[in-house]
Amino acid sequence: MQRVSFTPQTPRFDSQKVVQRINLLSNHFRDQGNPIIFVQHDGTKEGECIPGTEEWELLPELEVASTALLVSKTANDAFYRSELQPLLARLGINELIVTGCATDFCVEATVQSALVKDYRVAVVRDGHTTANRPSIKAKSVIDHYNWVWENMTPTNGLIRVLTTEQILHN
Repeated sequence: MQRVSFTPQTPRFDSQKVVQRINLLSNHFRDQGNPIIFVQHDGTKEGECIPGTEEWELLPELEVASTALLVSKTANDAFYRSELQPLLARLGINELIVTGCATDFCVEATVQSALVKDYRVAVVRDGHTTANRPSIKAKSVIDHYNWVWENMTPTNGLIRVLTTEQILHN
């Protein structure tokens, strides 16, 4: 959910509402005393999205509290050679609520990685977004991945696909 991914040249499906839903969920879990982790891509090796630049920043519409934890990543998978798994271990977290940008890249890679690490994963059905692709519209990509995740066989963890409302009212 960084500026680099939300430009006029890279429009994302339903982005304003996705940000609103992420804010609702973040506030809900923060109020319950749960940690909120934002992952930021460090694109130094690609020569873009370099830490400290405007394009690297999280969207200004996101409500990022001072208590939020930030994790830097260098690949689609937020676990790959990052501090995410050690941080989750230190915090004793084994259940993840996943939202984000690039359904078919970052979200998908992170969900798959979390599953093989035996985390309990809830993907927010209406809390991730992507752009149109050459042969498929963004909404279809999102629907497809929600279907894939709903029909996956988990490892020792668990995967569920839930709407924002379902999560807020559970």
